[in-house]
Amino acid sequence: MKYKFEKPVDAAIGIDKYQCTISWRNGSFVADEPASQGGKDSGPDPYTLLLSSLASCTLITLRMYIDRKGWEVPEIRVNTNLYSEIKEGKIVTVIDRDIYFPQPVPDEQQLRLQDSAKACPISKILENQVTVRTFMQRDPETAKKIVYQNEKIAVIWKPELCQHATRCWKELPQVFRPREKKWVDVEGAPAVQIIEQVHRCPSGALSVEFIMKEDREAKTEG
Repeated sequence: MKYKFEKPVDAAIGIDKYQCTISWRNGSFVADEPASQGGKDSGPDPYTLLLSSLASCTLITLRMYIDRKGWEVPEIRVNTNLYSEIKEGKIVTVIDRDIYFPQPVPDEQQLRLQDSAKACPISKILENQVTVRTFMQRDPETAKKIVYQNEKIAVIWKPELCQHATRCWKELPQVFRPREKKWVDVEGAPAVQIIEQVHRCPSGALSVEFIMKEDREAKTEG
């Protein structure tokens, strides 16, 4: 398993309805709801963000194709919208994507670009199976702790909190080995790498602590 981004998209909301601050690798922007939904319309709403993702991905895909072919197409425009309806007791959502060119483009090129738009990565995501997994960190004081440590760090595992995101053993398999009884090998990678991976645990089942010099000395004397 390898995530698309090294750092995830981070979002936060306070008490100001319904402004969300979305942080990405190169900055941040605001998402909001329109006034009709109780917001202030200070940024795009979630549906607009979804449609914007498809529109921008389509435009980038088409521009790459056009440049590769060496065609003269100075501008491409995309309109996106969606609607939902109930069919056979299920909610079905349809997204319409309209592609047009302000300047004339030969019909043959338009047909090939229409096919190319279907290869847009966001299109493929939307038209294939998508699973949304939801995790939440908890840290009850009564949770059982199992400690795996060496002279530098201690990895603490709370099994009852584990939500099986699989990030640890899929991203750092030389340390996290779920098929083995002692499943965390703190000697399997440098401490800094283990710490970075533990911090990616979304449930709070894994945490890490540095072993203080005093603790090591007491352990040796004992």
